[in-house]
Amino acid sequence: MELRTQKTCRFCQGSGKDPFELLSSLATCQVCSGSGIIEVKEPSRECVFCGGSGVYPNTRLTCTVCNGKGFVTVPEKSVICSSCDGTGTEFESKLPCMECYGLGIVSFKPLTQKVT
Repeated sequence: MELRTQKTCRFCQGSGKDPFELLSSLATCQVCSGSGIIEVKEPSRECVFCGGSGVYPNTRLTCTVCNGKGFVTVPEKSVICSSCDGTGTEFESKLPCMECYGLGIVSFKPLTQKVT
């Protein structure tokens, strides 16, 4: 059974309005469709790429990692990504890490030993 929880939309901070008023001051939030609430599949954690804001760093766009929700679903068994050291960001380009897709963690895969 898939567990989902409702959380406050991080992009609009629960207001249901476009936080940047790009189209008008009456425009609704494109992430939560104006409700101020989003659903997240569990287990989840705050998006490390945008810092949980739902906003792509240094822009007025929705975060491409969490789709503006501010939260991401994570694998149950996971470890910190060794490529980005858990930041979710490529060091040189500042784009989402290609190894963990901006999550900062990767699925834990136990080492298998060959029997000889």
